[in-house]
Amino acid sequence: MDEQEFMRGRVYGADHDDAGPQPGHTYAQLVGGPLDGLLLDITDRPAPSPPEQVALVTEIGRYGPGGRALYAPRPSDVRRYDWHGDVR
Repeated sequence: MDEQEFMRGRVYGADHDDAGPQPGHTYAQLVGGPLDGLLLDITDRPAPSPPEQVALVTEIGRYGPGGRALYAPRPSDVRRYDWHGDVR
């Protein structure tokens, strides 16, 4: 099992011991980029308009430790956040 396969179905930012989805929470799937396949907890995000973009800290992106991966809700499906690049 490679790293990407291991991460699928896991929640971004969750403890490694309990990284699966939690009952009563709402998740968006991260699509593309270094965090592809992870779930982002959007339970407390304001509705009906999701944020324009989120910058998620990751060590496996273009800039390594301290870098961030940019994701934005897909216009046709706000439960999927598409990757838009990496930043420092």
